[in-house]
Amino acid sequence: MAKEKKQHRLDRPDGYYIKDTDTMHKFFPYLLPNRTDNEAVMSETVDLTAIKAYLEKKNADSPEFKYTFFHVICAAIAKTIALRPRMNRFYAGQRFYERKDIIISFTAKRRLVDNSDEALAMLKIDRDGDVPPIEQVYEKVKKFVYSVRRDGNMDNTTDIMATILKLPRPIVKLLMRVLRFLEYHGKYPLSLMKEDPYYSSVYVSNLGSIKMHASYHHLTNWGTNSLFVVIDEKKPMIFFDEDGRPDVREGLNLGITIDERIADGMYFANSIKILRKILENPELLELPIMTEVEL
Repeated sequence: MAKEKKQHRLDRPDGYYIKDTDTMHKFFPYLLPNRTDNEAVMSETVDLTAIKAYLEKKNADSPEFKYTFFHVICAAIAKTIALRPRMNRFYAGQRFYERKDIIISFTAKRRLVDNSDEALAMLKIDRDGDVPPIEQVYEKVKKFVYSVRRDGNMDNTTDIMATILKLPRPIVKLLMRVLRFLEYHGKYPLSLMKEDPYYSSVYVSNLGSIKMHASYHHLTNWGTNSLFVVIDEKKPMIFFDEDGRPDVREGLNLGITIDERIADGMYFANSIKILRKILENPELLELPIMTEVEL
């Protein structure tokens, strides 16, 4: 169960103010104030052998909405963030915060054609319950996809943007200035944060689903999102066994972009090791999300 944080007067609706940190992390937002100036780019190659076997078991009863690689990867990312809370930190208004919730964002098209609308999803992952992360992600994605593709609903984010764009351009510019002012001072409305994917723990882009190769996506200076993950297309790749012998197996690359100010290289490296261990042993996603992963 996640520990309850003590309240601080500088807390935000979405984050706990980090008071006790080193001088470097306090100085970073003045030295390098923009998130896009602090991007660290990493790449992780995933052997899909264990995940494929796991998905065969999960889909053995041929459910209408099948478990996919996307569900497994998102659940593994969520579990890694839960166990490695510094991966869920962000800078806002030149202050350092730890996000209160684990939120995964992604974009889905109604249909895989050029002129199809896109819908934005934000999945809040529970750290305190016993529902395994794989089931949390699966059920939330299923609900969202059915809402968009079967029922024809749009997300609230798109509706809000459409309403704002009905205003004259000078008014839109003024409104955005006001929102940036509120954001800087930690007063940005929680009601808007809940609908804005750039206020999430991680934004996941499944480019492999549209057969597109990409290993990098930028962060943004808007919002508080410090982590972006790109899922590349599945393809045959060379892996080596313990004896160094090569073998061709199906795999994919994960492109990871992170605000390097939120932690140090050692913390990032150990977090990636946990993510790798989970993806190599997806049965770990059947346990409560706060169950430790032994390396």
